[in-house]
Amino acid sequence: MRCSSDAIRIHPAPPPPEAALLNGLRGLATSHISDAAGFPCTVPVAIRPMHRSGALCGPAITVRTAAGDNLMVQKAVDLARPGDVVVVAAGGCLERALVGEIVSRHAAARGVAGFVVDGAIRDLDVVETSDLPIFARGVSARGPTRQGPGTINAPVTLGDVTVHPGDLIVGDRDGIVVVPCASAVAVAAAARALAQRERDLLAAIDAGLLDRAWVDEALRRNGCALE
Repeated sequence: MRCSSDAIRIHPAPPPPEAALLNGLRGLATSHISDAAGFPCTVPVAIRPMHRSGALCGPAITVRTAAGDNLMVQKAVDLARPGDVVVVAAGGCLERALVGEIVSRHAAARGVAGFVVDGAIRDLDVVETSDLPIFARGVSARGPTRQGPGTINAPVTLGDVTVHPGDLIVGDRDGIVVVPCASAVAVAAAARALAQRERDLLAAIDAGLLDRAWVDEALRRNGCALE
């Protein structure tokens, strides 16, 4: 799709990711992915889950929009493929809500996997009882403008994390992480290994066998003289 306006640009979506990439990340904790990734992948902690329950995993359709304006959010939902995650970079503006009951219900009917909004949402009573994952920075009763400008399917930035169209978005109660498709296999393997190490540690705690010598060793390396 092409737009003639320089202020509004809609770029072609990348091909959908292979199912194996999504399946490799699905069900992994965002904490394990974040610790295992080896690169910045965790979006700002202020963008938090607003919905009742349900983990998030899917490729990003990215939106950059003017503060408080949801014209391009509306169009992104229309363009989204089933399983896509609508990622909205709105500069953290909380003055106007970009997603509410109508937008989210339309998105759910189209099979959208969820939203990540660096801005505000509204209709919180509905969102809080929904299983459609919606992560946002805050809440505002004030409705959006619908004028643009904005872009769809171009790189956007959330904090220190850049999200490219098609990047894999994983979300749970701890937050949101972003994994490029090219890194997904390695990151998933590292996260699974980390999860296994944590299970082993928990088992050692339960058995009374946890070795804590590393704590004192780290303190000594930092110049702390222990008695």
